[in-house]
Amino acid sequence: MRQESDFIGVKTIPPAAYWGVHTARAVENFPITGHTVAQMPELIRAFAFVKKAAAHANLQLGAINATQASAIAQACDDLIAGQLHDQFVVDVIQGGAGTSTNMNANEVIANRALEHLGLPKGRYDVLHPNDHVNASQSTNDAYPTALKLATWFGIQELLQALAGLRGAFEGKAREFAATLKIGRTQLQDAVPMTLGQEFAAFASMVADDEKRLRASAYLMTEVNLGGTAIGTGINAPVGYVDAVIPKLAELSGVPVTAAADMIAATSDTGAFVDISGILKRIASKLSKISNDLRLLSSGPQAGVGDIRLPARQAGSSIMPGKVNPVIPEVMNQVCFEVIGNDVAITMASEAGQLQLNAFEPLMGWALHKSLTHLASACRTLQVNCVEGIEANHALLDLRIAESITLVTALNPIIGYEKAASIAKAAMASGKTIAVTAEELGIMGQAEMRQLLVAEKLTQAGALSAA
Repeated sequence: MRQESDFIGVKTIPPAAYWGVHTARAVENFPITGHTVAQMPELIRAFAFVKKAAAHANLQLGAINATQASAIAQACDDLIAGQLHDQFVVDVIQGGAGTSTNMNANEVIANRALEHLGLPKGRYDVLHPNDHVNASQSTNDAYPTALKLATWFGIQELLQALAGLRGAFEGKAREFAATLKIGRTQLQDAVPMTLGQEFAAFASMVADDEKRLRASAYLMTEVNLGGTAIGTGINAPVGYVDAVIPKLAELSGVPVTAAADMIAATSDTGAFVDISGILKRIASKLSKISNDLRLLSSGPQAGVGDIRLPARQAGSSIMPGKVNPVIPEVMNQVCFEVIGNDVAITMASEAGQLQLNAFEPLMGWALHKSLTHLASACRTLQVNCVEGIEANHALLDLRIAESITLVTALNPIIGYEKAASIAKAAMASGKTIAVTAEELGIMGQAEMRQLLVAEKLTQAGALSAA
């Protein structure tokens, strides 16, 4: 065991631990969720980029020496490569505006750097977590900057998943381009369309979300690194911002820029609210699409039954042969979670006071869940559902042949009232609308059949041209 101390007192630290006294106190103080920062790998990588960029800037400006800077950079590279993530043991929900996470990062990086120097953990007289790893920084600029980088990384992953899902819908749109069906409004029969048009609409909805998310991602590139405690830059050397921001952009690949007003940027978390709002928008639309897939596949005998979803698992412990739409259902539940996370993020942002928002850990955790869970749900919806969807051609053909809703197309020709009388009489008698129109003396069957070709009713102007 090794002994470490802070201004509160002494703590005994396990010899294998890369974290130290500040992390140990945070573990004791925040036994909240059972989820640790180790479960947020993007945030750990982001912190490593921030600390490495800071080390380069501090070396350039003489705040640390070359030996310290090199060792810190090596330790950060280890974190970027995925090593030592298990040493981030602080709960994701914590008081202190993220100080515990920042301290955890400082201690892990310092002790790993000491190893690279051939020294034992805890030799803080050579390389100190706060004096050297955290030089020219505060939690209040390092944590929000890391959180924005992590969110940027998560957005890129979600964009890839959305693109895959959109591609699956586009593939089905092409496959079903000639498959006629009856469109529905308010769960009632409406007018003809193709199943391909329906799936093309799903693809367009996803494409629009990709566009909006990609544009909003740039809100994550304006950072307050160099503002230190409240945005005034206290304890940072002259020229630090100009040195650290370009280096962070170079190392991370994220096009970060310095906030125009560091004080405002240190207290303002509106960018996280904006991103969360976009994620809520995506969730509401993906949930709607999933609702449609469940409705369209309902049955197999007593439901809508336009499409068949791939059978993924047994649907009941008591009803043999039952198969449920489990993949759209899991997407629904993820979307409900994202919408709930948006409420939490909004409240946490609103609760900020004066020059700092203390509740960014909750925002970070909620954004992490929304981004990663949505990405995973999109991938399983694509691979385990959409790519295997089949059209129920026999049932769709029958419905088109028997559809009374085709009478809608007669409105411009015979007027709404006569068209409605045909529909009402056809529904009452069970006869086709062509036979019914002739019996009512409105239009002959031959003329009606020439007009009411379903293929002509799925494109604007096709009937008029006919």
